[in-house]
Amino acid sequence: MPVLKTFAGQHVPVKVWTDEIESEAIQQLKNVAALPIVHGHVAAMPDVHLGIGATVGSVIPTLDAIIPAAVGVDIGCGMNAVQTSLKSAELPDSLARLRSAIEAAVPVGFEQHEWDKVRGSAHQRAARPLDDRLDRLVGKHPGLMKMQRQFARTWICQLGTLGGNHFIELCVDETDYVWIMLHSGSRGTGNVIGRYFIEAARKDMRRHQVNLPDRDLAYFSEGSTLFDDYVDAVDWAQDYAMTNRREMMRLVLDAIRPHLPAFSLVNEAINCHHNYVQRETHFGQHLFITRKGAISAREGELGIIPGSMGTKSYIVRGLGNEQSYCSCSHGAGRRMSRSEAKRRFNRFDLASQTEGVECRKDGGVIDEIPAAYKDIDTVMAHQTDLVEVVHTLKQVLCVKG
Repeated sequence: MPVLKTFAGQHVPVKVWTDEIESEAIQQLKNVAALPIVHGHVAAMPDVHLGIGATVGSVIPTLDAIIPAAVGVDIGCGMNAVQTSLKSAELPDSLARLRSAIEAAVPVGFEQHEWDKVRGSAHQRAARPLDDRLDRLVGKHPGLMKMQRQFARTWICQLGTLGGNHFIELCVDETDYVWIMLHSGSRGTGNVIGRYFIEAARKDMRRHQVNLPDRDLAYFSEGSTLFDDYVDAVDWAQDYAMTNRREMMRLVLDAIRPHLPAFSLVNEAINCHHNYVQRETHFGQHLFITRKGAISAREGELGIIPGSMGTKSYIVRGLGNEQSYCSCSHGAGRRMSRSEAKRRFNRFDLASQTEGVECRKDGGVIDEIPAAYKDIDTVMAHQTDLVEVVHTLKQVLCVKG
């Protein structure tokens, strides 16, 4: 059954779709709800947990303003999934070779594609529609280039790469069909854009002597040059993130085809952001909706809610619940910090909790152990008024960033 609680805020109330939430996260939500730019109410999804400035798993409606730190530095981070014509019986008994093929095709973490191999390729052609827009942005804000080594090349070389703590998975659904699912965002250039404008918003607030409950809630007001430039920048980063996931999916498909029977894609890819901002209309008001760890769940809209490594994930259809601003959770949500997970668990715990999944089981990914996350079934039970389940996926292979 869904859980919906309401907390009073200084300016607007907070509606929370769970009873599993830290007191620090509640305070963060109240801080956001105290801002004069927030309209209606703040919505917190079932996977809500402590973040930086704004809570992860929150939906923030703002009137004529945007909070850059609420969007964060992983701008446009999200999911992509496709269903294939393969059945699980057609997968090899050992998935190690498939994992190696994917890892060889898709750079992860700080790695990227080589510039000499990218130039003039289909890869660079995929980046071309974004090129002029980025040039205009950097022309207005040359400081961006100073924040990243080889700025002009890096964003192209990182197209089709997997970010840290993100993943690529092969999953099997309830009808035994194989899915490919991946998770990534706007990589280093999106991070640079996020950090640059978060600091610009802080300086702008200090210049106007605006008192905030948290400096990470600094915002740009519509009508200002910084606001317009940030909207252009965040739109670019979100489009880049979407393109990055498409390119990565192409690379994964190319990598696994030689190792599997001939297969096709059963349906069009689902490609959705879960860290982003866009203009929407709710309750008759034109607003900027920031989803920080939440996906859009308009009526009939398909989305992806991944569980932790070694558990289940879900393909869902939105129910269009206006109380959540037509949103739902973006995953299971962390139960503990990465540092706490590393203190409490070891690689033997990781191996036990990811049994049956072809994945890394070394100390470098202990912070991603399933026990560090909330129970995905509980999270789903708390949002039956937000989405309905279309497919239930079980991971059989996972590549971690």
